[in-house]
Amino acid sequence: MRRVLLASPRGFCAGVERAVETVEKALELYGPPVYVRKQIVHNAHVVRELQGRGAVFVNDEREAPEGATLVLSAHGVEPGVFERAVSRRLNTIDATCPLVTKVHVQARRYAAEGYRIILIGHAGHEEVVGTTGEAPDAIELVESVADAERLEASDRPLAYITQTTLSVDETAEIVNTLKRRFPNIRAPQREDICYATSNRQWAVKEMLAEVDLLLVIGSRNSSNSNRLVEVARAAGVVAHLIDDESE
Repeated sequence: MRRVLLASPRGFCAGVERAVETVEKALELYGPPVYVRKQIVHNAHVVRELQGRGAVFVNDEREAPEGATLVLSAHGVEPGVFERAVSRRLNTIDATCPLVTKVHVQARRYAAEGYRIILIGHAGHEEVVGTTGEAPDAIELVESVADAERLEASDRPLAYITQTTLSVDETAEIVNTLKRRFPNIRAPQREDICYATSNRQWAVKEMLAEVDLLLVIGSRNSSNSNRLVEVARAAGVVAHLIDDESE
C-alpha cells in the first residue's frame, strides 16, 4: 500500500507571506499596474497569480515609469537601488524579509568597525547581491569548505555572515572550517539562517526513514526548495523538485 506523507512544518515562511501580502495591498491601494523589482518571491505560481492581478515584474527599477509604485522583493537590494528609485520619483515599498535586513545591518556594522567580512552564500543569488552591496569593499564571498580553506590571513579582524536560505549542515561545515583556521573570527549574535529554512530541513530529515521518494514542490530558482532536495539526496533518498502536479 502506498502512502503519501506531508512534511510538517511546510509551506511559505513568514517573510514570503509578508512580501506577497505587500504586493496585494499595493494593488488594492494604488490599483494596477504595480511594478515589482525581480520576482517578489521565488515561486512561479505566486508570480503568475500576481501578474494576473496587475503586478508587472521588472528586472531593474529603471524599467518602471517615473512616478510609478515599485515593490522591492523579499530578497533585499543594494543601497544603489533605493537611490535610483528616488531619482525616478518612484513610490517605493520595501518588502525585504526582516531577517535579510538583519544581515544587511550586520554587514554595515562590521564594515564600519573595520572588519573583513566573509559572506557565506551562493554567487549570483539576489540576497547575496543585495548584502554585498551594503559593504562591497569589505565583503568576500565563500560558497564552500574549499573556499574557506583557500582564504588568506590578513591583519584585519575577521567576521562572518550568511545568506538566510542555506543548507544548515553545509553551512555548519563552512563555519567550522572558518573557526578552525581563524579562531578569533566574529560570529553573528544570532544565526543568520532563517528559522523557517532550518525547521523545514529538519522536517525533511525526520521523515526520510519512512519514504522511498521525496517530492519538493517549488520553483527551480528557489534556494529553500533546492536545499530540501539536497538534504534528501545526501541521505540517499531519491528526491525531485517539481513545480506542480503536472510534473
